[in-house]
Parts: sequence; structure tokens; C-alpha cells
Amino acid sequence: MDLKGSLNSLKQEGCLYGDMKIDTSVAWQGNLMAHQDDPPAKNLFLQDLSKLEGGMSSDGDFSPRALPLSKDVSQLPTQLHVSQKGHQLEGSVRVWSDYLRVRLHPRSIFMIHQYNDDGESSQLEAFGQGESLLHDPTYLEELEDRLHFYVEECDYLQGFQILCDLNNGFSGVGAKVTELLHDEYSGRGILTWGLTPVIDNVGVSWKDFYRLMNTVLGIVHLSSHSSLFCPLSLNGSLGLKPEAPVTLPYVHYDASLNFHSSAILATALDTFSAPYRLRSSQFSMVQLADAFNSSGRKVVAAGAAVPFPIAYGQSLPDALCSYQLAVPWTPLSSCGEQKDSCCFAQSVVLRGIGKENHISNLPPGSQPKSALHVCETGEEVLGSYLRSRCPGTFSTSYLLQGPCKVLAPYPQFFSALLNKQGFLLDKLPSCATAVESIPVLTALQSSPTLHSALYSLYKELHRVDVRRWASFFSAGIELYDFQEALHELRTLSQCYKTSSELDESEDEADSD
Repeated sequence: MDLKGSLNSLKQEGCLYGDMKIDTSVAWQGNLMAHQDDPPAKNLFLQDLSKLEGGMSSDGDFSPRALPLSKDVSQLPTQLHVSQKGHQLEGSVRVWSDYLRVRLHPRSIFMIHQYNDDGESSQLEAFGQGESLLHDPTYLEELEDRLHFYVEECDYLQGFQILCDLNNGFSGVGAKVTELLHDEYSGRGILTWGLTPVIDNVGVSWKDFYRLMNTVLGIVHLSSHSSLFCPLSLNGSLGLKPEAPVTLPYVHYDASLNFHSSAILATALDTFSAPYRLRSSQFSMVQLADAFNSSGRKVVAAGAAVPFPIAYGQSLPDALCSYQLAVPWTPLSSCGEQKDSCCFAQSVVLRGIGKENHISNLPPGSQPKSALHVCETGEEVLGSYLRSRCPGTFSTSYLLQGPCKVLAPYPQFFSALLNKQGFLLDKLPSCATAVESIPVLTALQSSPTLHSALYSLYKELHRVDVRRWASFFSAGIELYDFQEALHELRTLSQCYKTSSELDESEDEADSD
């Protein structure tokens, strides 16, 4: 679901069924003035994809994503290499469809025509606006119809994975969608990811209060109707004055470009979700969620190492032993740095390390450097590392050999110290090499850091009179409902406390 103008040069009817022929003949015999808008210009990447589609067979079988992963690149059709060459898209993309490589089914695009993607007017700015959209029978019936269309095609429905903006009116859209799924598909998993772009810290305005109120309402409503909810963002925090964006040691990204930040978050999400997407997995979406959300903890924090820093030929035990006190991943949920390794539950996925480097090949009679160096499998290495970092914590770990592909249109913002497979080099190479794949480590944690993160959002809005922003509440949300959501956020934050210390006195007085 997206707003008018977000498709840009993408065809709304998709390309799976060929071009639609439109009859432009006019029956009117009088004077006629015709107006024609030129289609938006395609960037070089989309132009190359158009050439690729030109070589596609009539049955639509030729598609880069439809080809077997194990197939040798040298055996692929020549046209495929058109879309693999380097593209500098930073100056030629505005919306997600400008770098979309996947072919979309016509019924998978749901346009909201009464709000604009860009411009000063008709903006989807408030939670109530988004929520009221699905009170409209027209939108609700269309959404239900499309959901049923896809659900009926499933052999086995695990559940639903929802990606939803938190900072604008889409938090209200997502709230109603999760409520609909929760009511209609009871027992199925609903994993929701709340996304926030990098925010410029240039002073507090009414837009910042709108963003914060949307975020609070989104967290409360999305988590209440989801099996598990995880905020995803490169912001250091989500408050009125957000902290600086997180830094990734071997990625030089431009925080002002959604093209860059979305690539990092998509890489993490693709790895987070691998366990319940694999046929060989022991956990379904529901089982993964149940492992986390005991005692009301339905919010989890995310972290990722993009890429996971490991030298070419280095063993996994050596790479993990290089982290003494710090964790290998960078926080991606705007919760700040974790002060210690304590958490209630966690799921860790590591991908892209060859089997020959899973364990340490010690010479006979040599002394092992650590307990990790005596493990007999890579799974044991990763599991032993997590148990030593978080003793007594419920942990699941997955070790996947396949790396994360970062071919076009993925931005080439990697350090020059990485080789083609994303492994660290000892020194800078004589000539730059395009990175084609990277190893990635991700972690989902039910962590005590969520207490301070959620509680700080509560405090910021508890201290102000939100009635000053009457236009926010005129969009459909009642002041009483907002105050109740704020109280629920405070209650949710208490689920992650690890000590019996009292909160600040002003908040204790408020709870009386």
C-alpha cells in the first residue's frame, strides 16, 4: 500500500502480463483539446532492466530471481549481465520503485489516491488519517479481497510479515491491518517491522511532535495485535531530538538517502527472517514469536553486522573471539547501545561463512585459544559463543552458508578493505573491487534496553500538553485514546525492567 506518486516510472498494472493496449480514439466530433503527460524518465538501472525484459520469453520464465541460486553465472543468458553492472543511482532515485528489481503482480499494488507521496498538500501525516482509511468500506473491502486472493493460493499459511512506517499516517494504516489479520486469521503469526527513516536533528517543530505521537501510537497498537513487533531504523533514538545515526564500520552510507538506509535495513530483514522462511527450519513464525513474548514482551530490538567482519580464510572461532566485551552487531532499533550482554531471549543468524571456516583446525597437540576452538561444528561455535555472552538466556542460532547478494541495484557504499565476497583484506588493494556478496550477522533480542527506549518516549510526551496539536486529533484519534495509549506504552516498558528501582517521582505520581 502506498500513496499517489510513489510508483514513478513503474507500471501500476505490473509487467507479468505484458503491456496493456489502451484505446485512445475519441468519439466526440466537436472541438477537442488533448493534454498528454510524458512518463517519468527511467534511470539507467531501470533502462537496463527494460532491455532484460525485452529478452524475456513469452511465458515470463526468464527472470534473475527465478533462476536457481546454484546455477553457474557463466551459464546464464547474456542479457542477465546487463543488470549486474555497476550503477550509481544516488542522484537518480526518489522512491522505492526507482530501484525495484522484482516483478510485481498487478493485484499486489494497492494505491491510496487521496494522499500524495510528495508535495505540500494532501499528506498522510497523522495516525488517525491512516486508521480512518480502513474504516472506509471501499478500502477495507478491496484490502480483504486482495488478502483472500493470495491466502487461497497458499499450501500452508504460516502468517504475515508487515513492514510499516511508524513516523507518519501509515502507522494508523498498519494498526488497522494488523487488527484485521489478528481477527480474521487467528493463530497465524503476525511479525511486524516498524520503520523510521533517518531524521535530521535541526530543531523541534510540530512535525517532530506529529512523528513522535505517530510512533507511540504505532508501537502500542502494532505490538498489541502482532505476534511480535520490532522497530527498525538507523536513528540513534526516536525522540524529539534523535541522536546521530548509527555507524557501520565497513559501510560508508549517506544517512540522508533512503536508498542507502533501506538497503542496510533490507539486508538485516532478509537475514532476520531466514529461519522461518527455510524449509529446514525447526521454528515457524508463531513458535519464534512465542519464544520472545513471554511476560508481555511483544517488542524486540534488532542488531546487525553488515557486513560481519571476518578476514578471508579466518575461522569463525577466531573472528568471534576478537570481541571481548562488545557485541559483534550494531543496534538497528533506535534503542541505544546495550550496556551489557543481558537479555531475556534472542535469535541470532549468521550467513556467508564457508563450511571450511566454521571451526578451528588446530594442529595436533596444540593448546586451544578458547572453548570455541574445540567445538566440532559451526553451529556449536555460534551456540557456545551466545551461551558465554548471555548465560541462562534462551537462544536460538542459525548458521547459513549462503551469503547476502549485493548486486545492482544495491548501493556500492562498502569499504575498500572488502574483497568481492565481502571478506576483510589485510591492506588496501591497488584497484577498487565491486562487492558482490557479504557475510551478515543479525540478532533479535528481548532486551532490557527496550525499557529505557520505550520509557523515554513516554516521558517526552507525558511532559507536554498534546492538546496544542488539535489538528492531529481532528484527523480521527480522540485525546482520551491517545492518553490511554501513552499509559499502555509506559506499562509495556515495565516488562523490560531488570531491577526493582522506582522510576522518576513525577511518573510515580502520575500513576497514582
